[in-house]
Amino acid sequence: RAPAPRGWNRFMLMVDDLEEAVAKLRSGGAHFRTSIVEGQGGRQAVVEDPAGNAIELFEPKRKA
Repeated sequence: RAPAPRGWNRFMLMVDDLEEAVAKLRSGGAHFRTSIVEGQGGRQAVVEDPAGNAIELFEPKRKA
């Protein structure tokens, strides 16, 4: 689903490896609202819990 005005209400979980977290959740049947998106601060993906609530998985950028 596309975000509506005011966006999606959600909470964020920080993860060390976003690709691994997404793969594990998908293999368990989780539904994602977004693919992995990269921004200035890191990467994120939004997954739904069993009730349809949005949860953002966030992997911050690592300093070189």
